[in-house]
Amino acid sequence: MTDPSSDNTPFATVLNRSLGTMIPTSASMNIEAIEVRPGFASMRAPFAGNGNHFGVMYAGVLFTVAELLGGALAWASFDQDRFYPLVKDMQINFRAPARSDVISQSTLSAAEIERISAEALERGKSTYLLEATVTDVDGTVVATTTGTYQLRAHRPAG
Repeated sequence: MTDPSSDNTPFATVLNRSLGTMIPTSASMNIEAIEVRPGFASMRAPFAGNGNHFGVMYAGVLFTVAELLGGALAWASFDQDRFYPLVKDMQINFRAPARSDVISQSTLSAAEIERISAEALERGKSTYLLEATVTDVDGTVVATTTGTYQLRAHRPAG
């Protein structure tokens, strides 16, 4: 795998340096990566500046902090010289109002990473599910998501 943090800088640090450029909306929401490594990603969205008209976190922020995990996990888990991720579908279930900062996290097993990589290499793409949980600072689950993602192989130039 090509390591985007080849200078041994943690993946989260490298991602935070470029997240606002890659996904400008994430910068306005002040979303940041907490931990990103092969098979695991966690991100945070602050409550400050992300509330709505009745004093809880805006639903779009909850969606975004969960959906960004798909890109973060793909970036850390798959060879970026060969593959790129797409989100094809995303379902969100709002479980409780968020009145504090929130943390999202998701995982992919080593076996699933291997399966996805092999299939994308062989067929040019591989579809997979990614489940995420969003919790408030007290650990209350405020949202869960199930995303259908696709890892695609880069087309050869020319």
